[in-house]
Amino acid sequence: MTARTSNSATGDDVARGQPARRPRTADRSQTSGRPEAADRPPVTDRITIGLLPKVSEGLQRLQDKTSMSKTDIVNRAITMYEFIEDQLRVGRDLLIRDSETQEIQKVMIV
Repeated sequence: MTARTSNSATGDDVARGQPARRPRTADRSQTSGRPEAADRPPVTDRITIGLLPKVSEGLQRLQDKTSMSKTDIVNRAITMYEFIEDQLRVGRDLLIRDSETQEIQKVMIV
């Protein structure tokens, strides 16, 4: 799903990717421990990848923090990376603003 919002500085629409949320453990089927098939989009591709130890540890930390599956985390990561690449390709900057200090930092992806 993609939401659009207006950029007040330029008047342009800015797309913001929002991957579908998966039900938490409490919402899953009582019998299998997995969400019902109707709750999930169809799988169109499967891959097997090797993760570096640091990345594997980060993936585990994300699972612990979010209670999401590895599949859902990777799907969100790819969706976010694609969105960021699209924005950078058209000349936009990726900025992070500290909500307390209002400090703004430019994020560089190399």
